[in-house]
Amino acid sequence: MSMKKTDLERLAGLKLDSAMRGKATPGRFGQAAAALPDRKAQRKLDAAAGLVPFACKLPAELTERLRERAAGHEGGINALVAELLTKGLA
Repeated sequence: MSMKKTDLERLAGLKLDSAMRGKATPGRFGQAAAALPDRKAQRKLDAAAGLVPFACKLPAELTERLRERAAGHEGGINALVAELLTKGLA
């Protein structure tokens, strides 16, 4: 007995649906997400380390240069800006 085209399409849809439901949850949404501190906890950790948020407006070309340098810096953009400000203010 052959199946109708609509039956074949319905079964293909069911197969696709079950395949999508069977996928594992990515780490950023699963248990790994709970391991990261939330914003409030992160602020407390930063305050305990003596870090203070400092916002300022910079030209776009300067921020692009900072991002490029920070990619190769071991401490990231925060450590790079701290280092550059320390050198500039000395």
